[in-house]
Amino acid sequence: MVVGALNLTLYIGGMKSLKDKRSVVKSLLTKVRSKLNVSAAETGRQDEWNRCELGFCCVTNEASHAESILQSVINFIDSDGRVEIIDSYSETIHI
Repeated sequence: MVVGALNLTLYIGGMKSLKDKRSVVKSLLTKVRSKLNVSAAETGRQDEWNRCELGFCCVTNEASHAESILQSVINFIDSDGRVEIIDSYSETIHI
């Protein structure tokens, strides 16, 4: 079994409140979960208006498949015009 984990730090421009930020983050997480079938959550920077930290996870039987799924998450979020990826870290773990 292979677990793929991805951590993204995003910049969200034009936010005037945490409520605005939560709306964008919730929308992103819902879309990623439904389109790419991964677990997803906001994992940090909840009190910052213009930044967020998101975590994603998948389980598969091959490392290359896990890496492909995580790259799809990066590509999907990168294509969303509301956010900019500042930092990313991914890891695959063989269990």
